[in-house]
Amino acid sequence: MRVKSDVVDVDHWAEELLTAERDHRAIAPITDKEPDLTLAEAYAIQDRAVQRKVAVGERIVGAKLGLTSVAKQAQMGVDEPVFAFLTDAMATPSEQPVPLDDLIHPRVEPEIVFLLGEDVEGPAATAHDVVAATAAVCCGLEIIDSRYESFRFTLPDVVADSASAARFVLGTRRVEPASMDLGLLGVLLEIGPDLVETAAGAACLGHPATAVAALANWLAGRGQTLEAGWIVLSGGLTSAVPLEANAAVSATFAHLGSVGVRATA
Repeated sequence: MRVKSDVVDVDHWAEELLTAERDHRAIAPITDKEPDLTLAEAYAIQDRAVQRKVAVGERIVGAKLGLTSVAKQAQMGVDEPVFAFLTDAMATPSEQPVPLDDLIHPRVEPEIVFLLGEDVEGPAATAHDVVAATAAVCCGLEIIDSRYESFRFTLPDVVADSASAARFVLGTRRVEPASMDLGLLGVLLEIGPDLVETAAGAACLGHPATAVAALANWLAGRGQTLEAGWIVLSGGLTSAVPLEANAAVSATFAHLGSVGVRATA
């Protein structure tokens, strides 16, 4: 048990996670050694890791929500969403295979992606504000890759680990969000020819724009804003499926088309 005078070593744990990511090597969850790790401390670790990535040339291009669906929360054993940032190094063209050697134990989940045309400012942002500020939506796949052994973590652990952010793939079709009901938008998730799961936009906090508004409001508490030009991944709509060598994972969305990814050994 950590006493009140103790302070978590933010630099140490940020470096541990960055090293695990670079070396493609899973580590034990931070809470194995820091059982009293708070969410505030976890976000401080995440921030420090992002700062170090930016310092070596990566650029923040957006943000993501994680654990926004009941399915994902149940799969990971947590009960609230998490937030993290995306960098340009995470962007993966849909036609480019993903080398498994670059990751630890990747999984894939389908998402509705918001391409912001204007800033979205909290602390009272609504789903309507998000839709009004969005230039277009598209379909996407997020490749998550926990740096923890066996995808085992608590809520503070996953926050420190940038919500397992690793790669993202965007579909090519761009659609105005006001032209459809994103809450009713359906998706089929397939591995090869096999349908493995279905979902709708409402799986994401009732509506994906509601999830993005929650992110804007959370950022406002930190003095930050969702910025025009950013990509926002609104959260996985299904449970995440493993990305295995030579297997193709694809998602087909109503109105938004399809997006896919495959891995090489």
